[in-house]
Amino acid sequence: MSSYVLGFKDIDKTKLMAVGGKGANLGELSKIEGIRVPDGFCISTEAFKKIIVETSSINKLLDQLSLLKVEDRDKIGELSGEIRRVIDRIAIPEDITEEITRFLSRLGEKNAYAVRSSATAEDLPAASFAGQQDTYLNIIGKKAILKHISKCWASLFTERAVTYRLQNGFDHRKVYLSVVVQKMVCPQASGILFTADPVTSNRKVLSIDAGFGLGEALVSGLVNADIYKVRNGKVIDKKIAAKKLAIYAAKDGGMKKQEIEPERQNRQALTDEQILQLERMGRKIEEHFGCPQDIEWCLVDDTFSIVQSRPITTLYPIPDANDQENHAYLSVGHQQMMTDAMKPLGISFWQLTAARPMFTAGGRLFVDVTTMLASPVSKQALLNGMGQHDPLIKDALMTIIERGDFIQSLPDDKQEQSPSKSNKGISSAGFQAPIENDPTIVSDLIKRSQTSIEELKQNIQTKSGPDLFNFILEDIRQLKKILFDPQSSGVFMAAIDASSWINEKMNKWLGEKNAADTLSQSVPNNITSGMGLALLDVADVIRPYPEVIDYLQHVKEDNFLKKIVKFDGGQEAREAINAYLNKYGMRCVGEIDITKPRWSEKPTTLVPMILSNIKNFEPHASHRKFEQGRRVALKKEQELLDRLRQLPDGEQKAKETKRMISLIRNFIGYREYPKYGIVSRYFVYKQALLKEAEQLLQANVIDEKEDIYYLTFEELREVVRTQKLDNQIISKRKVEYKLYEKLTPPRVITSDGEIIAGEYKRENIPAEAIAGLPVSSGVIEGRARVILNMEDADLEDGDILVTSFTDPSWTPSFVFIKGLVTEVGGLMTHGAVIAREYGLPAVVGVENATKLIKDGQRIRVNGTEGYVEIL
Repeated sequence: MSSYVLGFKDIDKTKLMAVGGKGANLGELSKIEGIRVPDGFCISTEAFKKIIVETSSINKLLDQLSLLKVEDRDKIGELSGEIRRVIDRIAIPEDITEEITRFLSRLGEKNAYAVRSSATAEDLPAASFAGQQDTYLNIIGKKAILKHISKCWASLFTERAVTYRLQNGFDHRKVYLSVVVQKMVCPQASGILFTADPVTSNRKVLSIDAGFGLGEALVSGLVNADIYKVRNGKVIDKKIAAKKLAIYAAKDGGMKKQEIEPERQNRQALTDEQILQLERMGRKIEEHFGCPQDIEWCLVDDTFSIVQSRPITTLYPIPDANDQENHAYLSVGHQQMMTDAMKPLGISFWQLTAARPMFTAGGRLFVDVTTMLASPVSKQALLNGMGQHDPLIKDALMTIIERGDFIQSLPDDKQEQSPSKSNKGISSAGFQAPIENDPTIVSDLIKRSQTSIEELKQNIQTKSGPDLFNFILEDIRQLKKILFDPQSSGVFMAAIDASSWINEKMNKWLGEKNAADTLSQSVPNNITSGMGLALLDVADVIRPYPEVIDYLQHVKEDNFLKKIVKFDGGQEAREAINAYLNKYGMRCVGEIDITKPRWSEKPTTLVPMILSNIKNFEPHASHRKFEQGRRVALKKEQELLDRLRQLPDGEQKAKETKRMISLIRNFIGYREYPKYGIVSRYFVYKQALLKEAEQLLQANVIDEKEDIYYLTFEELREVVRTQKLDNQIISKRKVEYKLYEKLTPPRVITSDGEIIAGEYKRENIPAEAIAGLPVSSGVIEGRARVILNMEDADLEDGDILVTSFTDPSWTPSFVFIKGLVTEVGGLMTHGAVIAREYGLPAVVGVENATKLIKDGQRIRVNGTEGYVEIL
């Protein structure tokens, strides 16, 4: 059989590298019973390789192209244009031309054909290159077909195709092009069929776009399509568009536009019967390929032809419950302030630490709340908790509940007990007994945790091999005991309840909103806010030494502390930074994922913040900042008590209020400690596991130490035990992780795959304002700094930080800023707690904040009412 031309009947998915994504899918489609596919053939990638490899001028240009970066736009345009011109001028070799002629003769040389590009990196599960290369319709005659085959080859090097490959890390030399030549159909209607709703991602709702004539009118945006939604054999929604134009095939080749007669313009392009027929075909095709499909269809004389099918790559994966029941899942990442994708080892550690089962999808964790929603008691507790924590999640859950058909109420004996309000996707501490208002409780809890971590550090040193894994599992039990100690959660719950009480009563009695925010400033025992202030102290040590400052401005390597001692003041600087790392070096961005590099592993992360502290602050700033916050809080306390005493029954009100303020100030700082305890232990585990990775590397079981991050805890345990690993698992997981990184996790997703987005129900905000959740009072104006990566945080005193989420690692940068806006967050998440403690107005849960607000814009943040205005 020829290596240059393959008929559809000789093609299946195993021929991907020979005929590209489009070609392989057409071969598969033509084998499905009951699915009509216009006949055709593919000019294989062997033909393309022959042209490229044997042309030295193209190879030289490709050498130059491979050295470019995405930013080199002018050079990309120049080189890609030159490659296209060279390919256009090359005559197709005779042996390839003869084979094409033979196939054309069999199919009918005088027929019209569609000539389409089909790249080997196209329609893959992890990247959709669809639309990157060119398609030509209604091409008639052998000469014209050969010319358009060359045009397709050249289109692999359009500017956008080259840029897309650079962005996605594809080697230009490893992406080949096949060309599909397919009999042209001239339909009365055509369009696209999605076997999952592209708007909501619901896998059970099929969506059809339809228009008159060829689909090019829809693709090019010339006309709006009819949109039909179908579920289980019923048309559930129809939007009929006014279709004034259609594109049809011209008699002599090419396309022609045609106006639709007025009486047909608002008519359905498909009858209901045809819509349901198309649904059945769509489900059959989806079943064949095993995943949701984006299908191009044509209707000719009441018969549907399928001209393409590809996977829908934009759908968020569904957490797998392995049953047919309805489920509602909440994102753990939105509750933990870490919506980035996690690697398998990170996921499995968090699952081991969590109080309840967690499901994985798209490299993120989800909690199934179906049974909680089915019970009136736990439903109310969940909604109340989410109302405080993330109103958008609460609103999405309300949508599910109000439908009435998705969640069925449970019989009384199956109802889930009410969870504690501290259930942040990891904790489920149950009923909280009242806590005595005694600050020594906090110092005792901290001491117990620190002692336990010191013991862990000692004991783990003697462990290796399978023993180490058993030891870690045993220690995680100890971690959970500390984490879910009723006294521990009772402490911060007492402070949270006291904050709610203060906010409610001060508003009712004095008309004062969010009074607890000011009262929470500069409280004792907050390990996270202390971390930000401690970095100011590091800056104080380094500030007198210009040589050290100059050295730090140029460091790139993480071993910079070794060389710093050469400079005057270097020894002092090293001791100060090392002391900081000893206490806080286990922290980093996304710290709930054990695989993320810690500050101790990557200390250069801290250097820009140390330099900013030196530049922006005078000596002893940490003490002044803390004292200033403490004075503001005490002044607010005195002011509230004085005003309360003027009211009827004022002494009693003042006495109750003073007790509640005391609870806040004694206990709210501890809110940050449990997570510090988790990540401290995680870092100890990680260091021990990396020693095992070193052994695996020496034994050639893995290629690099970080490969262990792509295995779950149990898989890694087995690899250490057997000293064997299928390396394809690591490669596959790396590809998956790259795909997951690009996905945006939903707050709420159902077992149908439907993503339910909540919205804020608030009328009292200015018309152009962007709504969010108010978490730290005050109004501030300033320059917006939109920063997605803490290492890029070039902040100046008075900036307003706008980012997707903040976890404790961002705290050192909070000392510069005057306000905070995040896309994710709630009242008691870390960014909110620290914003209140530092007295920064903050609004969180602002959907798409990093896209709607541009870096450098002047904005106003209203942390009292919960909105942001672009000025």
